[in-house]
Amino acid sequence: MDEHDMLLSPAGVEALRTALTRAGFTSNGIANRLGPQGTGGVARNDYRAALRATEERDPLGTLIRVFICDQTEAEATVAAALAPLDVAEALAGGLVERHGDGLRAGVDLEPYGDDWWVLADVPASARPGRPLHAEHVLGIGGATQTLIGAAVRRPVGTALDLGTGSGVQALHLGTHAQRVTATDVSDRALRFAATTAALNGQDWELLRGDMVAPVAGRRFDLVVSNPPFVVGPGTTTHVYRDSGRVGDAIGAELAAAAPDLLTEGGTMQYLANWVHVAGEEWDERVAGWFAGTGLDAWVIQREVADPMAYVNLWLTDVGETADPQRMADWLDWFDAHKVEAIGFGIVSLRRGGHAAPVVRVEDLRQRVEPPMGDQIAAWFDRQDFLRVRDTEGLLAERYRAAEGLQLRQEATMGDEGWAVDRQVLAMPRGLRWTEEVDPLVLALVGGADGQLPLRDQLALLAAAHDVPVDELAEAAGPIVAHLVERGIIEPVAG
Repeated sequence: MDEHDMLLSPAGVEALRTALTRAGFTSNGIANRLGPQGTGGVARNDYRAALRATEERDPLGTLIRVFICDQTEAEATVAAALAPLDVAEALAGGLVERHGDGLRAGVDLEPYGDDWWVLADVPASARPGRPLHAEHVLGIGGATQTLIGAAVRRPVGTALDLGTGSGVQALHLGTHAQRVTATDVSDRALRFAATTAALNGQDWELLRGDMVAPVAGRRFDLVVSNPPFVVGPGTTTHVYRDSGRVGDAIGAELAAAAPDLLTEGGTMQYLANWVHVAGEEWDERVAGWFAGTGLDAWVIQREVADPMAYVNLWLTDVGETADPQRMADWLDWFDAHKVEAIGFGIVSLRRGGHAAPVVRVEDLRQRVEPPMGDQIAAWFDRQDFLRVRDTEGLLAERYRAAEGLQLRQEATMGDEGWAVDRQVLAMPRGLRWTEEVDPLVLALVGGADGQLPLRDQLALLAAAHDVPVDELAEAAGPIVAHLVERGIIEPVAG
């Protein structure tokens, strides 16, 4: 995009960066000024302590009051805090707006990370009763943070952010990609993204268009997307939420587009919603999105909501709670299509050129160790390990149990004492999987100390349990592959 597509002129962006830096309007600077009580209160939208800490209207105090606490301050005070940015340009660009006898925030200017800033629209919760713009640009919400944490952060040459919005995903891509491209269907969003890029000293290629249309025929090493994934009848009122596609078609559409978007070895990750339909297995339905793509796919379901809660959530998000007809139409659509629930999760795809790609669709709602992107990258690495080894190859390797692996047992007291009913291996780190195992698998994992090849370990187990070693080895192959995929046992290099 050219320089005129930002909220401010290039010189204005430079002046704004100078003002923010000079005032110390950063995450750390604000935390230091407000202290733990004020910082914690702001996170709960309780600004009392923050306002007490900023009664002195120095530049940092004023910026906190205007852009964090949503206060109206005297124009002269705001002008001094924004200097050297001219307050007239700040007004023209919508950075601040007139309200009563002073100025207040016109955008959400959020300090982010150590020394970044992200520009977005003021959230609906901050201005109740004011309808959201149809091209409302979201700030950093829960879904945004989920994708940020899930993205694989290995160095790449080219990266693409589909549906960039405020540009926060592209901002992260800029730390490990040589070139960043970002698209959005909204001109308004692209103006915000261009300003975010310039304010943080990054340079992205910004293209207007619906999802993949602006980059047709091009390939990228990494693609991320937080698309308008909300499931419904296809009604479009707000572009950040509504794709115009019926049901969960946007998720299937991105899956179908992925093979032509990715370089060999490239990765695509996006957030999606999918419907749980009565009489159908949701995981099989979602797995169908990837049939014929030739891509490895790992889909992780993180949340599930019933239709009523789902509709309430998204109507509240844009302040539509007073529209009972909109709610009724949406719920009627769910009823007509036998939708019992809606899932939310992360889709991770990789183009590896394999004849038999791996597709896993799993429910994983437990808390995981951040960053999740490291766990996803490791899962693809383990698929590479497994793909080139048949059972004989797996048995030739040495393995070590995952660090800190725990055994949990359930037992029932009987006439002869405790009888173990169930044994579960639990990983306290990473994705924190739990796996119910039988005594033989427990013995296999317990003996995985990295010293012996697995075949030798199985020979000892076969002798101890009076089982033919070849039968045990044949049965162990798929079990070992599953334990490796989960990360419960890890191959020892060398």
